[in-house]
Amino acid sequence: MNDISELLASGAIVVDVRTPGEYAEGHFDGSINIPLNEIPGRLDELKKDKEIVVCCASGIRSSNAMAILSRYGIVCHDGGSWLNLKDLITDKPQSCSIR
Repeated sequence: MNDISELLASGAIVVDVRTPGEYAEGHFDGSINIPLNEIPGRLDELKKDKEIVVCCASGIRSSNAMAILSRYGIVCHDGGSWLNLKDLITDKPQSCSIR
């Protein structure tokens, strides 16, 4: 997870693949919500020059999201649970904040 921490500190795009309802209950500040089932239709939003970290509630959907994005040639990193991402930056609030 240390690599993920470095990616977050360097401004990686965090994509939360949970449902909008789950996302509304709490999320990594600055993340974008693209539910897992919407990824294929929203690839243009992810084709950027920044690193991508995907997250969800437990790590299952983020793993699936990473596999889907890889099939489309988009390199990304599995951040697992969005709460784990929060823990990674707790002592680095200047890089990111939690909502």
